[in-house]
Amino acid sequence: MQHTRTSAVIEPTRPAEAAGADWQRLQPQTLVDLAIEAIIAGASAGLILPGDRIVEAELARKLGVSRVPVREALRLLESQGVVINEPYKGIRLRPVTNERVSDLIEARIALEASATARAVSGGRNRGAHLDLLRSAVGEMELMAARGDAYGVAVADTRFHRALCLLGGNSVTLDLWETLARQFTIIFGLATFGKPMFGVVEEHQELLAIFEAGDIAAISATLDDHITVMNHAMDYEAIIARRRAEREEQ
Repeated sequence: MQHTRTSAVIEPTRPAEAAGADWQRLQPQTLVDLAIEAIIAGASAGLILPGDRIVEAELARKLGVSRVPVREALRLLESQGVVINEPYKGIRLRPVTNERVSDLIEARIALEASATARAVSGGRNRGAHLDLLRSAVGEMELMAARGDAYGVAVADTRFHRALCLLGGNSVTLDLWETLARQFTIIFGLATFGKPMFGVVEEHQELLAIFEAGDIAAISATLDDHITVMNHAMDYEAIIARRRAEREEQ
């Protein structure tokens, strides 16, 4: 595996730091990290669609790197359920069905409802505690203005990660992180089914209700934002439409 260091990114603050730390540690990125980001970005933007085969050599050529970091990136993404490797079929981006999204939503709701309730109980739903959430919404708004589906998806993921951080339960956060990249892809697909600024408005509303601190209202808003909205989306139709559009280009 190649470990060439290229640039630095912000590492998410751990729960114990979320209350008072202003600075976040920088982590060096390897070519493997960058390959993972590129694959998730491509999937969120619809360049790679669920069910598409991923050819290691071809992807390495497109990314301008050797096959080694791409191979390791795909191995890690397979462990997180983002890609699947099947005999005689090779590596594919995991298919996204409406049923699969429903299962992911059920797990996500449980984690985020628990985290937000703990955050409110601990008084971490106001003041400087909301900085990460406000930053994510601001980034989401900027990306929506640019028409950047991946940018919106990444900011969306950042917002919900921050909710879990504020819960202060490292186990909940770790469980959420194992699903985070699948969420990012689904968030990206969702932008093809509804206006990006609609996504921004949903998060602005969720932020305001979280700050108000009514746990029942937060739970209902989370359910509306995550469950109702996603069940209203026909992801299979979105993918089919996007695939048809791609073939016409």
